[in-house]
Amino acid sequence: MKIGFVLDDSLDKTDGVQQYIITLGSWLAKQGHNVHYLVGETHRDDIPNIHSLSKNIAVRFNKNRMSMPLKADKIKIVKLLNDEQFDIIHVQMPYSPLMAGFVVSNVSQKTAVIGSFHIVPFNLLHNVAGRALGLYLKRNLRRFDAVIGASWPAFDYAKSSFRVKPIMIPNTVDSALYGKGKMIDKYNDGKINIVYLGRLVERKGCTYLLQAIKILHDKHQLMNVRVIICGKGPLDSELKDYVRDNRLSAVIHFVGFVNEADKPDYLASAHIAVFPSLGGECFGIVLIEAMAAGSEVVLGGNNIGYASILNGRPSQLFSPQKVDEFANTLKHLIVNSRARKSAKSWQKTAVKQYDINIVGAQVMAIYKSSIAKRTH
Repeated sequence: MKIGFVLDDSLDKTDGVQQYIITLGSWLAKQGHNVHYLVGETHRDDIPNIHSLSKNIAVRFNKNRMSMPLKADKIKIVKLLNDEQFDIIHVQMPYSPLMAGFVVSNVSQKTAVIGSFHIVPFNLLHNVAGRALGLYLKRNLRRFDAVIGASWPAFDYAKSSFRVKPIMIPNTVDSALYGKGKMIDKYNDGKINIVYLGRLVERKGCTYLLQAIKILHDKHQLMNVRVIICGKGPLDSELKDYVRDNRLSAVIHFVGFVNEADKPDYLASAHIAVFPSLGGECFGIVLIEAMAAGSEVVLGGNNIGYASILNGRPSQLFSPQKVDEFANTLKHLIVNSRARKSAKSWQKTAVKQYDINIVGAQVMAIYKSSIAKRTH
């Protein structure tokens, strides 16, 4: 098959939606399919068949930083569709009428159009905005042969905002790739490693992790503990000032941005991998990446996306803003190796359902049935 993934945002970023299409696209290419990426303004050249189809502008939506197409190159889009004659166009949703919407409305009638819905609203305003977009795209949406919900929260939101009938197929991880992660030598010294990996923005909750660590530090409950902060963002200076001002530098170490190649090793180094996001999470791909890499215990902020993954282990969910309780959760796991081993055992089984070989086969079944409907 010739498959085109469509994304209004840039493929230069490493956010969850980008990870989804790169992981799925790589798997499909290994199965012998011809995979293309029809994306917003993108400059990377390490992946074949990237088609940058618009100029993009940075925006903030749903407490996320992202980019949206300012002006799509419509002539280039029509020529690309005519030249390639895709069997499948796989659109990441919700989408803009200025780029992905134009692709959908100009694709051949022989091409099956699939969508994957990735977003849940952070608050009422974002919910209303999503519903309004769904109404605006109502006619365009009729061209879709199938829509996938990448999580149960996204499934529900797709039904309510875009009035579609999604099929639940979860987000995915390359378990074999992350399973190659090894504890980094300098962190393999007998200390308990608490690892945070994510953007340093308010929504991701790193501030509350540092506050919880301060509570434990002030109570002298951080003997033989190291906190590793992986990521960059607008809060970088503020968080580092907090660590310095509260004399936490001996415990908390900032390593900056971690590239995709090194991510499995940092997650494999975690006795406790902690992701204190406040909300706006459709799924939480980093949680399943940590599970696949072998983090002993994965903790997630109790938001709707993370809860959909950790619903079988409520003890691994916490409310980041309740800092005292957060600190107690960390303390319990620091001193209780049995609790960490129990979590790791559950995670090893739970993560299997998200493996790319399982999810990829499910997506492929949707592709095949959609193409069959188009050819009859």
